[in-house]
Amino acid sequence: MPNILIIDDDTHISGMLTEALRGQGYSVSCAYSGTEALLILPKARPDLILLDLMLPGLTGEELLPQIKDTPVIVVSAKADVSHKVELLLGGAADYITKPFDMGELLARIEVQLRKKSEVSDRLSVGALTLYADKLTVTVGDTEVRLTRTECAILKLLMQNPRTPVGKTTILEKISYDTPDCTERSLKQHISNIRHKLQAVDGVDYIEAVYGIGFKMRS
Repeated sequence: MPNILIIDDDTHISGMLTEALRGQGYSVSCAYSGTEALLILPKARPDLILLDLMLPGLTGEELLPQIKDTPVIVVSAKADVSHKVELLLGGAADYITKPFDMGELLARIEVQLRKKSEVSDRLSVGALTLYADKLTVTVGDTEVRLTRTECAILKLLMQNPRTPVGKTTILEKISYDTPDCTERSLKQHISNIRHKLQAVDGVDYIEAVYGIGFKMRS
């Protein structure tokens, strides 16, 4: 599930947003100052950030340039158009003014996450986060190295977490990235992935579906 980081010193707003976002199936973490946000960003690895501007410590304007490769929706009471334009040109993905309609904010979040999923090599399912460009997957906080073939297979399974993916489909879909994978070797590649992930926390994340192929274990 996508992880959203709320950076806002107003505990009422943070609580309201947390409840609404979790109700939509998102994972949520919070920071209550710009300084705290900067400290937890590397560990939180959010898929999207909701950023207030008037923060203790580092302000939102000071924090924004330090956020890389993560879409930021500014949620602020500042309504000046020139200020909005400056922040959008400075790296914010979107800007919504307080007070806001929750339905509109949720829609804007969905749009930004959809855009990110279309271009990003980062993919999260449960405790797993795949970084396809780095050929790594994290299990919780533990990084696991993958071969190119293993990465391509796991990426396809994680893109379809609730649906069994057939062996022929896997071979067809990953053929561009890994032309060396064959039907004979596919089973061994799957076994290698399962053992690498299971070695971290004892959980078997992939299951065979008899007569079809493989899927992420729910």
